[in-house]
Amino acid sequence: MNVDCAHYSRGMRQPGDRMTIDEAAACRRGGNNYVWIELREPGSAELGEVGRAFGLHELALEDTLVAHQRPKVEAYDDFFFIVYRTAEYDESTKRVEFGELDLFLGVGFVIAVRHGRAGTPERARRHLEAYPHLVKSGPAAAVWAILDTVVDDYRPVVEDLERDVDAIERAIFAGREDLTEQIYELKGEIGEIYRAVHPLLAPLDAVERGAFGVDPGLLRYFRDIADHVRTLQEEVLAERDELARILDAHLSLVRLRQNEIATEQNAAVSRLTLVATVFLPLTFVTGFFGQNFAWMEGHMDTLESFLVLGIGGLLLPLALILVLLKRSGYV
Repeated sequence: MNVDCAHYSRGMRQPGDRMTIDEAAACRRGGNNYVWIELREPGSAELGEVGRAFGLHELALEDTLVAHQRPKVEAYDDFFFIVYRTAEYDESTKRVEFGELDLFLGVGFVIAVRHGRAGTPERARRHLEAYPHLVKSGPAAAVWAILDTVVDDYRPVVEDLERDVDAIERAIFAGREDLTEQIYELKGEIGEIYRAVHPLLAPLDAVERGAFGVDPGLLRYFRDIADHVRTLQEEVLAERDELARILDAHLSLVRLRQNEIATEQNAAVSRLTLVATVFLPLTFVTGFFGQNFAWMEGHMDTLESFLVLGIGGLLLPLALILVLLKRSGYV
């Protein structure tokens, strides 16, 4: 099986990138002689072959095959299993796309398994090889290079999310449509970033305390990553708090607009009620006098009777309604 492999010895990368798993396993001898193997979404057969050649535990291989693991560092008998989550902001969808990077760190080897948008090995290798003195530190230097590129990729994502937060805030106070769904979606993405960044602090703190036996010359570089992660976490927490305040303000504005609409509706209902109140007795009077009774036909045949009984019959209820409305405060 062809694998993407880099062999480092005495601080230099050795010629040849295409090796079988067995050839790569034979090159590792510890110290500054180690191999860096890269696999992208391998199948169970490929992982099984890697596991047999490097003596990897079946539980770690199972986690790698299934993917979707939380960021963590697990110590096995003769290697460490490390899980990172990667992030990339998609400009077309305005969403954050997450990937996963599983690492096996042992004596003389680093095996990286990438799932989804988990970056490219070439960039991490160029990053490591830009520091020749670190290459001599052993396979932990490869872990540093990979993690440093992962953390660097978080920076533009956090900045893009901050711009999204500012854009939503401007849209809310511009009186646009209901943005509750967009706010909750953005809140979920910020939460995912926090869950990806925060778990990195514990193992980085452990590295600073010497838990993994990192070369002292490499230790300060891991400390630099830890500082960047703490800064990112603080910014993510600030964005999350800001978004919570924006959501409260948005919901307050929504309730205010709903109250304004309800007030307008109540005013309209009041006006309609007033009109109905005025026309109801008038309709009764006109309906009553519109009947063809013989007495009406015989007695309402002059102008005087029409003015007194007809027009007067309309004015009298209007006057009574006006008095009642004034007493009730409607007019």
